[in-house]
Amino acid sequence: MTLPERVWLMRHAETATPAVFHGAESDVGLSELGFRQAAAVAEWFRAHAPTAVVSSAMRRAIDTAAPIALMCGVPHLIEPELHERRVGILCGVDFAASNGPWAETVSKWSAGHTDYTTTGAESFNELTARVLAAWNRVIAANPGGRVVVVAHGVVCKALLLSLLDGHDVSHWSTHVGPRPQRVGDGAGSRRGEMASRATVDRSAARRGAHGWATHGGRAAPRSVRGLMISSLSRSLTHRGVPMK
Repeated sequence: MTLPERVWLMRHAETATPAVFHGAESDVGLSELGFRQAAAVAEWFRAHAPTAVVSSAMRRAIDTAAPIALMCGVPHLIEPELHERRVGILCGVDFAASNGPWAETVSKWSAGHTDYTTTGAESFNELTARVLAAWNRVIAANPGGRVVVVAHGVVCKALLLSLLDGHDVSHWSTHVGPRPQRVGDGAGSRRGEMASRATVDRSAARRGAHGWATHGGRAAPRSVRGLMISSLSRSLTHRGVPMK
C-alpha cells in the first residue's frame, strides 16, 4: 500500500459559541475570529503544497477547510464519519473541564473504562472505532499525497491517543491534542479556541508499534503562526495489524 507523503490533522477554527458543548448534535458555524483563523491557516498551508483537503461534513469543519482548498487549488473532500463526538445531554451545556459529566467521562476513560458514557453520548470505544475507520479510508484514498484533515477536538485527541506509539486513553489528560491558541491577525478570542494540527510524515525515522510516532520524538505541539502542530511518522502497521 502506498501511503500519503504527509497528513496534517487539524481541529476546526473557533465556533460562534465556544463556551458550550456542541458535539455532533450541533452544526454551529464559525465566529468572526474563526473565519479570520481559517483565512490565516489557508495562507500558511499554501507554502506547504497540500494535494487534498478532507473534512467532516459539519459546518464548522467545512468553513475551516474550504479556504485551505481554495487557496491551494486542491479538492475539498468530505469524510462524514470524522464528525465530532456525539455528546447527548451535554449538547448546549456550558463547557466545564474540571467537573460535571465530561470530567467524569474523562476520569472513567483514563481509568480504562472505555465503554463508559453518559446519556446519548459515544463511549471511547464507539468513538475510536468510527474515527479510525474514517482515518484509514482517508489514508488509503491518498497514496503519495499531502493531505490536510480538518476534524474536531475530541476526534483529533482520540486519533492521536490511538495512533501515537506510547500513548493510549490513560494519557487523555496529558497534552497530545488541541491546545487553545490565538492565530492570524492578533485579535483577541473569547477562549482562544483554535485548530490543532498533527503532521504525519511517512519519511520520518521514528516509528512505533502502534503505527504512528512523534516526529523527532515529541508529542507536544509546536506553534506555527499561533497554531499548534505535532509531527508524526507513519509505519506500515496500526496496532500490529498490517495495512491492506
